[in-house]
Amino acid sequence: MDIYLQGLVWVLGVAIVAGALTVLIHRLTSGDGRSSNNESAGNVFVIVGGLQAVLVAFVLISLFDAVSSAQDNAQQEANSLVAVTWAADSLPEATRTEVHDLARKYATAVRDQEWPQMQAGDAVTGPGAQYLSQIHDAIDKANDNGDDWLKDRKTEASNQLWQVYQSRQQRLDAADGSGVNAVTWFALIVGSVLAMTFTYMFGGPKLIAHVVIVGVLAATMTLLLFAIYQLQDPFNGGANIGPDAFDSALARLT
Repeated sequence: MDIYLQGLVWVLGVAIVAGALTVLIHRLTSGDGRSSNNESAGNVFVIVGGLQAVLVAFVLISLFDAVSSAQDNAQQEANSLVAVTWAADSLPEATRTEVHDLARKYATAVRDQEWPQMQAGDAVTGPGAQYLSQIHDAIDKANDNGDDWLKDRKTEASNQLWQVYQSRQQRLDAADGSGVNAVTWFALIVGSVLAMTFTYMFGGPKLIAHVVIVGVLAATMTLLLFAIYQLQDPFNGGANIGPDAFDSALARLT
């Protein structure tokens, strides 16, 4: 099911259930003086709802930052890989050819093997790490003939390769992360239920207005929880970061 349709079904479904429950409670408790509880219930609702809003905002901002960071790291990894080949262009022809070939193989392995594994939530396997080790060995064994310029190019290639290593590890860590932990999910769900419970403590003569208020609140909470669920995995769900950076890198490498 399309993510937007799925979200719409959840939001509307919960809103309808919350509205129907409001009607049921009004019929079962009519005339019991619930309106006299409005002031005290409102004070408690402000505290519970405020704490819930802070928690949801904190989690969402953290997830937005994590997705942005994962995207930037993937771009940095691909750019540094290209920079390795640029630095290797000044090295002896055999080294230059080997580095370019291995860089293309690495980018292809990341795009065609590692990325589908990350999107499926599987452990990342494949020859990617081996290709980086081979690039390191090729650069390290390159003969600089005591030339300061070639030494500088070897150093630059090694530095850029180290950046590839770092960005790769950050990408794998982001893919292996468990997203929002169980304790946070417990607080999010229970806090939402508690906040919704207080809406049924309010009373008043206008049933339709109460139904709309409760339905909108339920829809809003469901929408935010759905967004958190979709953003907790940078390479899947709503975020779904793709290997565009490595497509671009392969275009430059070939």
